[in-house]
Amino acid sequence: MFGASVGKGVVIKPSVQIKYPWKLSIGDYAWIGEHVWIDNLDQVTIGDHACISQGAMFLTGNHDYSKSSFDLIVKPITVEEGAWIGAKATVTQGVVIGSHSLLTVGSIASKDLPRYSICKGNPAEKIKERVVE
Repeated sequence: MFGASVGKGVVIKPSVQIKYPWKLSIGDYAWIGEHVWIDNLDQVTIGDHACISQGAMFLTGNHDYSKSSFDLIVKPITVEEGAWIGAKATVTQGVVIGSHSLLTVGSIASKDLPRYSICKGNPAEKIKERVVE
């Protein structure tokens, strides 16, 4: 596991790329789909029962385009318990995906998503409440 913290019952499908495993924490019964890319220059935390669908991308770093030095900016990403990241969705640095929220297919989360929400688009915006029975 190369320093990653991985809970029990976790499923990690083939072709997942993790830049720095020692900066990754995955809770119990989480699921990570095929071809997920976790570019974790900073900590990535995935909560219990979270689902990261195929082809999703987590980007903890970016560059400050306003400076000629193009400084690297890194911030952690947190996916809270029961949240679901749709296929080919992207989560950017510093974002918290709230508990049981859903980021829809192909959407981009560049700011925190509220708990129990369904968020869509670029940038992702809340479109309705998520009801979990």
